[in-house]
Amino acid sequence: MKANRSLGCGGLIFSIQKISVLIFVLTMTACASYGGRGLQPGVANVSDVIATMGEPAIRWRDADGSQQLAYPRGPAGLHTFMAFFGPDERLARIENVLEMRTFARVLPGQHNQADILRLLGPSNPAWTVYFKARDELAWEWLFCSDWNQQARFGVLFDATTGLVRTTYQQADLRGPRGIAPVCGH
Repeated sequence: MKANRSLGCGGLIFSIQKISVLIFVLTMTACASYGGRGLQPGVANVSDVIATMGEPAIRWRDADGSQQLAYPRGPAGLHTFMAFFGPDERLARIENVLEMRTFARVLPGQHNQADILRLLGPSNPAWTVYFKARDELAWEWLFCSDWNQQARFGVLFDATTGLVRTTYQQADLRGPRGIAPVCGH
């Protein structure tokens, strides 16, 4: 009888190992589609990207036939991926746009809401606020800072003209004890 219990326990350990491997594989599969891993520029086309990453939140088509697809991974996600395609519908590149180098391209007085939407993708709807007294609209995105901590990037628009007034960055202090959580990227 003891031998059976021992085999049962061994079988349980073996099953736990199998389950762990299965969870790991499923996680890796889910992550692969999260940012388009495995999609090769010049080889993958629009249909391949949609099959891998899902339906985009927004799609733009330029006069020359090139396209851009937006994949925001919020509201709790730290990335918005943009997939860029040439006129032949072949993938040119996929990039995470919620990074400091992209934020630096936002120019007060020169960009409007449509420009920012195309540059950064949709903001977190819960953090979109209109300030009547200043006639100002605020959009915010959650991202991973260069210091590997969760942060928020915000754009303030003049609500009348729709032009960017200013931008800001602040730590996302919703972690334990009011400390910005670590990203782990």
